[in-house]
Amino acid sequence: MTAFVSAPVFADTVKDVEATTQQWIAAMNRKSTTDVVALYAKDAVFFGTTSPILRDTPALVNDYFKNLPNLGDSTMAMGDHRVQVFGDVAINTGFYIRTALQNGKEVKSPARFTFVYQLRQGKWLIVEHHSSVLPEAR
Repeated sequence: MTAFVSAPVFADTVKDVEATTQQWIAAMNRKSTTDVVALYAKDAVFFGTTSPILRDTPALVNDYFKNLPNLGDSTMAMGDHRVQVFGDVAINTGFYIRTALQNGKEVKSPARFTFVYQLRQGKWLIVEHHSSVLPEAR
């Protein structure tokens, strides 16, 4: 038996995945370590932008985000991105940018990311996250 997914269901799934990514951005902007970490599955694997450590436990993911409350006025914004859906797995790949004031000047730190989500008990959770500094254009 073959099952077909209709276009509206697919479109809703893309919107749900994008909404979960926006929840991540909003939690980052609230500087809420608890809310950010809650978006990751217990078995998630994570390479952060500013860390050489492969994080594969909730404690290690929490450790990466523990200093969010100390980031002051910095903000995150989503840039161009693409969502692909493969059943109960979805991938959101794109760009985000962190903006902060340093010595009275606005400094932008662009990065690229890949979030892999899995639908678990009706909720899209991050099961893999890789983020890296955006290289200079050549």
